[in-house]
Amino acid sequence: MPAIETTRWRVWMDYQYDVIVIGSGPGGEGAAMKAIKAGLKVAVVERYVQVGGSCTHWGTIPSKSLRHAIQRVCEFREDPLLRGMCKALPSFPDLLSTASSVIQKQARLRQGFHERNGVDLIEGHACFIDEHTVEVTGALGLVERISAAYFIIATGSRPYHPPFIDFNHPRVFDADTILTLDRTPQSILIYGAGVIGCEYASIFRNLQIKVGLINTRDRLLEFLDDEIVDALAYHLREKGVRVRHSESASRLEANDERIILHLKSGKRIQADVLLWANGRSGNTHNLGLEVIGLKPNHRGQLDVDSHYRTALPHIYAVGDVIGWPGLASAAYDQGRFAAGHVISGADSAPIRDIPTGIYTTPEISSVGRTERELTEQKVPYEVGHAFFRTLARAQITGQTVGMLKILFHADTLEILGIHCFGDQASEIVHIGQAIMSQPGEANTLMYFVNTTFNYPTMAEAYRVAALNGLNRLVDL
Repeated sequence: MPAIETTRWRVWMDYQYDVIVIGSGPGGEGAAMKAIKAGLKVAVVERYVQVGGSCTHWGTIPSKSLRHAIQRVCEFREDPLLRGMCKALPSFPDLLSTASSVIQKQARLRQGFHERNGVDLIEGHACFIDEHTVEVTGALGLVERISAAYFIIATGSRPYHPPFIDFNHPRVFDADTILTLDRTPQSILIYGAGVIGCEYASIFRNLQIKVGLINTRDRLLEFLDDEIVDALAYHLREKGVRVRHSESASRLEANDERIILHLKSGKRIQADVLLWANGRSGNTHNLGLEVIGLKPNHRGQLDVDSHYRTALPHIYAVGDVIGWPGLASAAYDQGRFAAGHVISGADSAPIRDIPTGIYTTPEISSVGRTERELTEQKVPYEVGHAFFRTLARAQITGQTVGMLKILFHADTLEILGIHCFGDQASEIVHIGQAIMSQPGEANTLMYFVNTTFNYPTMAEAYRVAALNGLNRLVDL
């Protein structure tokens, strides 16, 4: 019996399930596992034939597997001992095939989580018919009605499709369909220079494909630290990516031979294929939300409170369907916190200092505040740098591009932000994240100064950066 008030539990007994989770991506999985382990009766409705959501089948897992395969090929070709053995690059479809085994392993793993824990998996599309009931329409048209005391909507998001782009054209792709590209194009135009656009710019350029990147803003990835963004922009251009800032599309021509994107500035950019990567929309269409009085915003996203409750307190929403930060890692935690609130009604610890991982080449990861934010907040801070070119491990592996940057309070030495650009950045950042989460004096620059790191390692960058930061204070 879960830790729920007796009167509340009696009300729940009127329904088939205590909790119905709609969607089986990271947010849905986190919610379902938390609720089932508390003794609740849980069903997960998933419209796709396998669990895992977009993260597993069309987004994070396949794109990162593709990136890894391309990186391995590039490292092989650049190795002075091996490059003569690799005369030609594999095709894009060949490299994509390497991701399929990872996808299947992840899907089977996630399926096993639900089955072992007794979660009822129901395949089909869910649609609310009242505040406590959904109709689930299966692939063969069979309709089933199920009810629950509580719902957690974790339906994720999909690429945004502006009306003037014909996404049925064989030369036009979005962030999901690009993984179905059956040839290696000579050139690609990527519209949208957010996380997805920058990641695919790196992927395709490493295949020696001509890449144009259209940014609708005046800087890349404005939420990142300015120094890190400048480094990324430099390296994209150095690799040959043509970046255009502050541009917006007016119309698209597409024929059997090429695409031509007309920009409002008057420019006309042509390429073999177009990847539209400008924004995402929450998957709230055809959920029957209008029947129960829930209204998504213009991006199809649902507003929630600090407990992830919608305007109806028994219906929660987590993950991409609520917008920022749009990370699989955050969605999983949101699902757990939402289910935790269902179980006990208690407040959950807020998700603080969520690390970002951007899988460009080199990759980027950060946690905490940026220099811009600290300056605006009038926080006296200092910076410690460690450039990878000076680290023995980076020299051994040949991955010398990049840096680790520590922002810390100039008076208390409290760690305020960690920013990393370079090989394994998304792994390296977690050392700093762990120290930032410590209470009081445990979270200071002196941890890195006084800790012995293995040598040679990339982790040693923390000691180098911490000593560099201390030296700056001495020089003041």
